[in-house]
Amino acid sequence: MRSVDEHLADILLTVRSLAPLEIELEGALGTTLAEDVVSPIPLPPFDNSAMDGYAVRAEDVARVPVTLPVTGDIAAGDGRPLVVAPGTTMRIMTGAPMPEGADAVIPVEWTDGGTEHVVIGRSAARGNAIRRVGEDVRPDDVVLAAGALIGPAQLGILAGVGRRRVVVRPRPRVVVISTGAELAEPGTPLAPGQIWESNSHTLIAAVREAGGEGYRSGIAADDAGRFLDQLDAQLLRADAVITSGGVSMGAYEPVKEALAPLGTVRFDRVAMQPGMPQGFGVVGEDQIPIFALPGNPVSSFVSFMLFVRPALRKMRGLPAGPTPTVRAVTTSSLRSPAGRRSYLRGVLAADGSVAPVPRQGSHQLAALALANALVVVPEDVTEVPEGATVEVIPL
Repeated sequence: MRSVDEHLADILLTVRSLAPLEIELEGALGTTLAEDVVSPIPLPPFDNSAMDGYAVRAEDVARVPVTLPVTGDIAAGDGRPLVVAPGTTMRIMTGAPMPEGADAVIPVEWTDGGTEHVVIGRSAARGNAIRRVGEDVRPDDVVLAAGALIGPAQLGILAGVGRRRVVVRPRPRVVVISTGAELAEPGTPLAPGQIWESNSHTLIAAVREAGGEGYRSGIAADDAGRFLDQLDAQLLRADAVITSGGVSMGAYEPVKEALAPLGTVRFDRVAMQPGMPQGFGVVGEDQIPIFALPGNPVSSFVSFMLFVRPALRKMRGLPAGPTPTVRAVTTSSLRSPAGRRSYLRGVLAADGSVAPVPRQGSHQLAALALANALVVVPEDVTEVPEGATVEVIPL
């Protein structure tokens, strides 16, 4: 058997980052920036008020209370060349440009709110409540560097420096195909011997949560030729493909039967539990990565977390490696088979403890749904006592 680390290393050597492309800002959420973004202007581009209040000369409010005539209003977006003369004030709104002559803003809360004359009860130093030009960003500053993951705040600064389009590495498009004659679509009647297909729904959700675009191709029959036809039809829209089922050692394993003769997909027994049968390689003229995962629900999900998720990070242009772990204290003893790395489902608590869920079978999807972590037991460990510190993968 291969080790988990060997299998992941081969995957990360094979997959490549997606080519950059220029897209509209509205579609950039979740992508990875592929260029340095430089601001063409300072931010703010002009001195403006940080509060609703009154633009004043600080020397005119040095002694309070003081009453000043209000000579006008300045709204946000007002581009008129305005001046505050000595001994006067102008009402000013948040974000409005500072008028010439004024060097402070008195918040409206420090006044009686007058519109023709205003009584000011507190003095202010020069610069009070003023956002200075360039205090956030200077011209030619790099506001985002290549490799940044674009979230809501990053979208905000891209728009703030005037970008309408941006060069990014896109979210990987991942097609998921489930195999098995026993599978039926959820919502349809079950014939004898059938179960409702769940893996593709789990995997599509995992792809989207990992920053990809997931597409469900439906259920493939237990026929290698028909499976290949379905796979070929999907390659045009795929940056990667995930299959579920059809990779074990028994008969009627269409994925292995179809892909093994190609010579570009390798099938291995990986020293892990659950998820020992694994396949990985490339297919099609464009060498699309394909992850052939086992069919048991827990096995396919654990395999995704260990192998597919890191690969998607690399495809997105992000640092990629083994799935990160945290340390926790187990609330009960654990057992694991010799020679295999176990990933036991557990509940990680805020106090740093982790409790294994009662049912650990690779088919027990309800138990997986109760878990929020995988407890890692190394290959050379068969028993872990209660109270021991263990590595945990948060889900």
